[in-house]
Amino acid sequence: MNRYKQILIGISFIFALLLFIWGYNFLKGKNLFQKQIIYYAKYSDVTGLSIANPVMINGVRVGQVSRVYLSPNMSGKVVVMMTLKNKFPIPGNTVAKIFSADLMGSKAIDLMLGKSPTLAHSGDTLQSATEASLKEAVSAQVLPIKIKAEKLLSSIDSLVVAIHTVFTESAVENLTQSFNDIRRTFSHLENATSNIDTLVDTESNRISSILSNIDSVTYMLKENRQGISNIIANLDQFSDTLASTDIASTVDHANKSLEQLQFLLTQINEGKGTLGMLMHNDTLYIEINKSAEELNKLLKDIRENPKRYVKFSLF
Repeated sequence: MNRYKQILIGISFIFALLLFIWGYNFLKGKNLFQKQIIYYAKYSDVTGLSIANPVMINGVRVGQVSRVYLSPNMSGKVVVMMTLKNKFPIPGNTVAKIFSADLMGSKAIDLMLGKSPTLAHSGDTLQSATEASLKEAVSAQVLPIKIKAEKLLSSIDSLVVAIHTVFTESAVENLTQSFNDIRRTFSHLENATSNIDTLVDTESNRISSILSNIDSVTYMLKENRQGISNIIANLDQFSDTLASTDIASTVDHANKSLEQLQFLLTQINEGKGTLGMLMHNDTLYIEINKSAEELNKLLKDIRENPKRYVKFSLF
């Protein structure tokens, strides 16, 4: 009987030990009675990722993190071992991406399936990626607002300094003077407007007459638009005729004539030729005057004594 109890105690101890080992591995995510597939991934930082954290595919949990350790090659990389219970085919270019599973900062791994026709085998190392943490995402969103707020504060500070500079005692006096000037300007404008209203009232008849004259002129232009059109057409024709005229040749001939006239005047001024000698030598003038006087005397003598020069004989 004692031997039977010893055997029973031994079997119970072994069973309890096996149950403990199974429970311990179960809590760690290992199932000793089920074949599991293992994949690896290397990361630069796995903050928040720990053993037993879930491994998911499209939101479905297919395994868990079974081990996290530093790479033996002393590169500083962190190796994560993932144990998958599901025999779902994993393409060779699948990416194991660490992401935030909740707001508390817990991490999980999402297997982003690739499209490679070659499947990954147990023990292979998958490509890795890390999603920005909630803090980093919030910082990235808040950073532009922070920069704008800093610029706004800088602008407000500059504005306050400018206002402080403007609103000095002398500046306030100048502003007061400016407002007084503006008030006087508006007063003058009001007086000018009143004068214009008075002028319009008193000269309304003349204004009506002017407007009537303008209307008459407009009506006359309307009635004579055909004649105005003919005048414009004639001007256009004259312009075309003038454009087709060889003005350059005419101007050239005129220039040549002016040159010849200038040469002639130069010859006269220099005393050359008959006109030049006549202008510069008074001898001819004097002789002509003497001849004219002698001729006058001769004519006078002929009138007074015609018998000296004309003889009449009847027989």
